[in-house]
Amino acid sequence: MKIATAAYPLDVLSSWAQYEDKLAHWVADAAVQGADLLVFPEYAAMELATLDGAEVAGDLERSLFSVSDKLEEADRLHLQLAAEHNVHIVAGSGPATTDSRPVNRARLITPSGQVGVQDKQIMTRFEREDWGVIGGNALQVFHTAIGKIGILICYDSEFPLLGRALADCDVICVPSVTETLAGYWRVRIGSMARALENQCITAMSSVVGAADWSDALGQSFGAGGIFCPPDRGFPPTGILAVREVNAPGWTVAEADLAQVAEVRADGIVLNRRDWQDQFGRDGTAINVTLR
Repeated sequence: MKIATAAYPLDVLSSWAQYEDKLAHWVADAAVQGADLLVFPEYAAMELATLDGAEVAGDLERSLFSVSDKLEEADRLHLQLAAEHNVHIVAGSGPATTDSRPVNRARLITPSGQVGVQDKQIMTRFEREDWGVIGGNALQVFHTAIGKIGILICYDSEFPLLGRALADCDVICVPSVTETLAGYWRVRIGSMARALENQCITAMSSVVGAADWSDALGQSFGAGGIFCPPDRGFPPTGILAVREVNAPGWTVAEADLAQVAEVRADGIVLNRRDWQDQFGRDGTAINVTLR
């Protein structure tokens, strides 16, 4: 499988046609490079709020519902492009309305016309305290023609038990948006740790650059990265490919899923199998004073 992860800048859109042209260009560019799976970032869909004008895009509450109203149409565009280029696409996440508050929703679009839905599980402080975004559906393992795929949206990648719930996945996609370099590194370290624990591939995408029209986004720091277990047949760094910070474009790498299966069965270490052994301990540490 060849994976492409986006370092994606957000634009002020003057028309739906401009959005169609932008997305078509990005998808075609990845497809030309041979990508089978394309991963767009967390909250990449927020640029759709600019179609309703600066006042709506700049309002935390109104922008949520502006984007939610456009997700269905955006999915139709992704479905068209996925079929045209024969690719799977993790569409940039965005707010989706529920019976209570909006959730942060990513969608896995297949070339056969199917849509898998994954909501973020754990909210950042900003989402929880200022924006009123809530956690959504359970974690999903998507069985696709190119492998088993899961999605951990940004902050979710920093929690080992969420990653463990996706231990059957060959690839875990990590769409992200982070407003500081520290945030970028937290998600990158989390992504690499999940690849280590699950002996799988993780694919991190990022929003990059300024979106001064939104108090929710502002300035973002990030980079595309594709990570692996540092084990036999993979780079010892655990990095298949990574882009420099805040350089827009695709990061592309070949991910050998047969090698994933090989290291899970007979790797130098067997983290995925041995995960259960930690629960044979009582989970406490003894205080020892050395003077």
